[in-house]
Amino acid sequence: MTPNAAPTSAGPSRRSFLASTAVVTAAVAGGMPLLAACGGEQEDRKEGATSGKEARKLLPAFVASSVVTPDLPAKNGSASGFTRAIPAAELKTSVPAKLGSGGALQVMSPFWGTPPKGDNPYYKAMNEAVGVQVTWQNQDGVTYDQKLGAVLASDTVPDVVVVPGWNLMGRIPSAINAKFADLGPYLSGDKVKDYPNLAAVPTEAWQRGIFGGQLRAVPMPAPSITDIAPLYRKDLLDEEGWTPPTSPDEFLSWAKEATDARSKRWACDDMKWTAFNVFGVLSGSDKALWWNLEDGKLVNRVETDAYLEALEWTRKLYAAKVVHPDAVQGKAGGEAGNRFTAGEVLVYNQNISDWWGKTAEQRTQRDDFEMAAFDIFGADGGDPTLWAVQPANIFTFISRKATEQQVKDFLALCNFCAAPYGTKEFMLTAYGVEGTDYTIEDGLPVKTTQGINEVNGAYDYTGNPAPYIAYPDLPDVTRGMVEWQQRMGAFTKKSSFFGLTVTEPNRWSNLADDFEQLEDDVVRGRKKISDVQQAVSDWRARGGDGLRDWYRKLLDDNGTAK
Repeated sequence: MTPNAAPTSAGPSRRSFLASTAVVTAAVAGGMPLLAACGGEQEDRKEGATSGKEARKLLPAFVASSVVTPDLPAKNGSASGFTRAIPAAELKTSVPAKLGSGGALQVMSPFWGTPPKGDNPYYKAMNEAVGVQVTWQNQDGVTYDQKLGAVLASDTVPDVVVVPGWNLMGRIPSAINAKFADLGPYLSGDKVKDYPNLAAVPTEAWQRGIFGGQLRAVPMPAPSITDIAPLYRKDLLDEEGWTPPTSPDEFLSWAKEATDARSKRWACDDMKWTAFNVFGVLSGSDKALWWNLEDGKLVNRVETDAYLEALEWTRKLYAAKVVHPDAVQGKAGGEAGNRFTAGEVLVYNQNISDWWGKTAEQRTQRDDFEMAAFDIFGADGGDPTLWAVQPANIFTFISRKATEQQVKDFLALCNFCAAPYGTKEFMLTAYGVEGTDYTIEDGLPVKTTQGINEVNGAYDYTGNPAPYIAYPDLPDVTRGMVEWQQRMGAFTKKSSFFGLTVTEPNRWSNLADDFEQLEDDVVRGRKKISDVQQAVSDWRARGGDGLRDWYRKLLDDNGTAK
């Protein structure tokens, strides 16, 4: 995910880690604007975060799932991996008894594309299996922040609401604390064992579900390793006898050799995100991760030499004209992937899920397409210093007005949807009804046109297992992705506010909004490094130092979640 922006992949979903003959992509808008005030709920707002001893009282007990054994166990914070499809006769059962009472829930969630009709076979089968009659209020994912703000500012809030982490801006945290129920009485400690699939969700992810001093959200777990990978055309590099560069200087030298503008081939697209990783810059994926305690002082990512060095190296790439002209013009995002598959770009950085997405897409047209991710090197060509991203970034809440039975039905739904790969519950949740939504071809489940349109972007958000990657159609890609995460995880550190959901004071909420545009201007030569240094000074004077003091007190009072 790009810093300060919504994802550029199709609706963010753990179900994207699935085999399918169709590759669906949709660009999502960039940084979301602040929302209007959500009404008179400010008294319920609790700024800061809950960690240390207080958090331990709230968190569910962790009981690892033993229902299915992955082919590639999780390591160093990676996802686990499954390289084969599980035949129907081998599928396990993780929910032996229907937990839902037959009650009804309205669920509001983002959706990218055209939402299916509410009475489709998939929804009906899920409702029957879970024992909860869910009515989906799917909203346009591109403008979801606007709808979310309006709904939370009103007196009428759906029973269940999905909130992506990139929408936690403005008054949204205040509304969350005021509008949604405390799940602690149902999930804290051993209580979660009533919902075994939820008990297998990693503790780090549950930590992110604490808002306003209470466990309010069911999180979507994610690997803590950077999700931005430098992806390269392995087939084209092999053809030229090139191997992936192993240092910043080597990359620049190789890029000059590889670029041939007359042949419409450039070495790379915009590499800013990779540069931040190469030079060890603190993560920009979450505002709290911008801070880290170093030698007794709390430091922000924009204050570091590494931040300036990363921008300067990226600027050199642009100055050497090894970056595709469209990226120079700012045409990045999903278009970068198209330039990559067209062979106009040899390296680009994007969410690692593109490794499967682009490979699956291209293999329907040609067998010789091959891509991979090269290992991130350090600034000196040695081991990198990488920083962990948050272990969950999409949250699902239930209304404070919900009855006890509705809360239990909600958790029954989440527990069913959190079933691990290789179970009957997973197959229904991820693929729908066999013969209608998918068929089995050469041992692999393949979605029908109806399945592509209907089994998409709904139950993804109401419960998820521990992070996993499962592309049985491309087992080598599955293995490559997991092993890349494992290698990079060995060099990944957790900054001071890792795992915490921090609500910053409103007076500082947009303090750093201009930095991303400034970064893009600097690397393209429109601004200078000295402009960044001046912006940092201005940031400190306008409230950066005050925000630092606020974060330091938060750290001193509560400790870390590590």
